[in-house]
Amino acid sequence: MIRSMRPVIIAANWKMNTTPADAGELARVIAARTREPGVVRVICPPFVCLAAVCDALSGEPVDVGAQDVHHEAAGAYTGDTSAQMLAGLATWAIIGHSERRRDHGESDERIGGKLRRAVEGGLRPILCVGEQLEDREAGRAESVVSTQLAGALAGHAPEALQRAGLVIAYEPVWAIGTGKNARGADAAAMAEAVRSAVRRTGWTDDQVADLPVLYGGSVTAANIGEFLAEPSIDGALVGGASLKPDEMAGIVARAGLTANARRGEPAPS
Repeated sequence: MIRSMRPVIIAANWKMNTTPADAGELARVIAARTREPGVVRVICPPFVCLAAVCDALSGEPVDVGAQDVHHEAAGAYTGDTSAQMLAGLATWAIIGHSERRRDHGESDERIGGKLRRAVEGGLRPILCVGEQLEDREAGRAESVVSTQLAGALAGHAPEALQRAGLVIAYEPVWAIGTGKNARGADAAAMAEAVRSAVRRTGWTDDQVADLPVLYGGSVTAANIGEFLAEPSIDGALVGGASLKPDEMAGIVARAGLTANARRGEPAPS
């Protein structure tokens, strides 16, 4: 299912890298080198760097996101960060990243709670789903992703999620930092499987057609074209390459071509 006017989104997930001393300058450099009309740019630094990145991006049309959000609004949760705490620091939030699932044992139910708090807190959520290598090799990839989506979206009104600007990021866990690479066709097939799974949770065809789906799995300037050539892919959640201005410049430049094409503009000669 294709909607030519879905936004093209490039979200940078800096993971546990940078410090308040250097994050602002990195954000400034990336912002200056990725000014592509029509591309939604989001930088998600560590929590301790959010203020520095916000200050650095003042006046730049680049959004700031958090890498996580707690599933409760407040309480005795030492070391955690609620959606309310992010007010003024972030407008997006990554929910259910594979590393959170792996390292913190986050269940689909817990991720659904985080999604709820993000929406309540006015954060635009990027909900991550994806299968392990053994799941793909056993032919369970679509089933695993469908189960993750059903669990995370349970109890959420489609209209509320659509108003919040829900974005789904498909990240094949087996293609993240392993040297194994997904193909554009693999990502496109899973993007359509994602939309089918979301439809089964109660979304209408029109709502599903407007749902942005990103690819995230060792994205680089060299391979982004293969994924953005697929009409069902609307951008990327970028990990390690998002710390490198040259890589980000190449990724966003290619995303700009896709954005232009969706607006019906001719490619530059």
